[in-house]
Formats: sequence, structure tokens, C-alpha cells
Amino acid sequence: MSQWPSAKAKQVLAALLRLGWETRRQTGSHRTLMRKGWNDFVFAFHDGEELGPRMLARIAKHTGLRPEDL
Repeated sequence: MSQWPSAKAKQVLAALLRLGWETRRQTGSHRTLMRKGWNDFVFAFHDGEELGPRMLARIAKHTGLRPEDL
């Protein structure tokens, strides 16, 4: 079983913002996030969308997100 629980996109975005990511720009539901020392990351989910464990693991790989951050 995965260590990642399912989570709403709004909850994941809030966790990323707490980790120091900032919104560089937004067009619709596509947000380009930036953080010093990391490559920009495009967060392209609607707030109410449910993100599963596999997608959360992919996001974590690019952003440093951990399960306990949610």
C-alpha cells in the first residue's frame, strides 16, 4: 500500500505554499509555482479535484512534498 493518502488539490496546493512555494502566475486552473533552488512547477488541477497516491508521488518528486506535509 502507498504511503500517500488521496487528497483534494486545494489541500495539496496549501501544503506546497506552506513549504515555501509561491505562485508566479496563473491562467485558469494552471498555476506556475516557484521556489528558490527548485525548478518551476506547473500545478494544473481544479481545487475540488481528488488527487490519488500516484499523482501525489509525482508531485512530491518535483516539489519535495512529503505525506506528513498534508
